[in-house]
Amino acid sequence: MNPLVELNLALILFLPWFTILAVLFWKFPRAPRGWQRTLFDSTSLLLAMAAAAGGMYWSMENADPTFGHMWQQVLATSVSYGLFLLVVTLALIVRWRWLRGFSSSTTAPANGATGALS
Repeated sequence: MNPLVELNLALILFLPWFTILAVLFWKFPRAPRGWQRTLFDSTSLLLAMAAAAGGMYWSMENADPTFGHMWQQVLATSVSYGLFLLVVTLALIVRWRWLRGFSSSTTAPANGATGALS
């Protein structure tokens, strides 16, 4: 196998799945969509891919060679996928809280009520 392909095999194999997850992350929720959200989503996806690639390269370098090349690929795939999901999940939580705060501030009561039950 070509050494470059072997080094990047985990990323190559998961690229279609990463693409599906990235599209879902980008598309939903549909609103609000402004330049801040576009910047946040873009940065989050770039960080997720960087973490996945970094984790893949780290695990290929640090996998125990006594178990053969297959173990390197298994570890690289697992670490890469886990880091991608971790970054996207954290970004989803941050974005959800950010958008929830945005929607509650735009739907504040007009009469000055604080929202507490009286």
